[in-house]
Amino acid sequence: MIKIDQYFDPAGWQKFTKAAEGRETPFLVVDLNRIKIKYHEMVGFFPNAKIHYAMKASPAVEVINLLAELGSNFDCASIYELDRVLDCGVEASRISYGNTIKKPEHVKYAFDKGIDLYATDSEADLKNIAKHAPGSKIFVRILVQGSETAEWPLSRKFGCHPNMAIELLIQAQELGLVPYGISFHVGSQQKDVAAWDDALAKVKYMFDWMKNEEGIKLQMINLGGGFPANYLSEVNPIKVYAEEIKSYLSDDYSAEDMPEIILEPGRSLVGGSGVLVSDVVLISRKSHTDLTRWVYTDVGLFQGLIETLGEAIKYPVYTPKMETSTSAGTVVLAGPTCDSTDIMYEEAGYQLPEELEIGDKIFWLTTGAYTNSYSSIEFNGFPPLEVVYVN
Repeated sequence: MIKIDQYFDPAGWQKFTKAAEGRETPFLVVDLNRIKIKYHEMVGFFPNAKIHYAMKASPAVEVINLLAELGSNFDCASIYELDRVLDCGVEASRISYGNTIKKPEHVKYAFDKGIDLYATDSEADLKNIAKHAPGSKIFVRILVQGSETAEWPLSRKFGCHPNMAIELLIQAQELGLVPYGISFHVGSQQKDVAAWDDALAKVKYMFDWMKNEEGIKLQMINLGGGFPANYLSEVNPIKVYAEEIKSYLSDDYSAEDMPEIILEPGRSLVGGSGVLVSDVVLISRKSHTDLTRWVYTDVGLFQGLIETLGEAIKYPVYTPKMETSTSAGTVVLAGPTCDSTDIMYEEAGYQLPEELEIGDKIFWLTTGAYTNSYSSIEFNGFPPLEVVYVN
């Protein structure tokens, strides 16, 4: 069982408990100041990089306004995210369209709004960009390793082989676009720093090939996101990742030839800002001799905990009784809906106090990313996840 001081100092934790008083569960409490601290850390350790916040992690207006004020750029995955960030007063020059899957009319819509930086990984999408966003800058996303060490892999659906990426960059110039750079994503919640090294080696080869064989000088590397948040197992601080990545880059490029660097953090910026508060609805066993308790809470996969699918992301689960409990037992944690897949943890061996009772509160820590943005609209009639912001 965890202790709360592993994640918060007393004053920091009091912010969350005070915000939780008197509210009907479930709901998410987000401390905006923790996002501010993480953003300053990222900028401090990557002083020469442009930060494009991955809006999908938490597209809340409160988060966008905060990061915009701090100077962040933004990566959007749809015209709906685009409209939201534009409505917050962010200039189009600070926004990239990072989804490689987009309708032609959405490309045109974004271009008409002033967006001129697009990701792609296929010929069909490239031609759509050339037709509907003429003269724009494009960066091609490549397939890289990292699935084995990322807790939420992203390498199958997006990206193309480096050889195909080279062909697309050449074709981009022929179509009147600007072959601007290369992007990759080593997988979300990536703990292995070496994953960036492997990817950057591929990028360096492509930069050299394009320059020497085609006379095209690429200008930008988009390193994506992937930087981890602290869940059940501790991870290295962002400083460790930054030092290694900057070392890889300085080995490959001189100061004069250093490309523009873009980072797309999401989870690492906002994950630690949130605590999801739930109630225990039911505790049961499947037989008289079953040693495992089933603990049902009023939050589940469809109210924001979708990343527990396959038990991929293991959130720290806390109840105040952990501080005084003398005995704990293995539990299955499940949600409230009628969907039989609404089970968060069955194999992970989560331990909760034997004293746990129906009506007790359970706090899901490090839930500031990919919770409210994944929350479903009234499955089984349950309302979307309420979010409370504190500063």
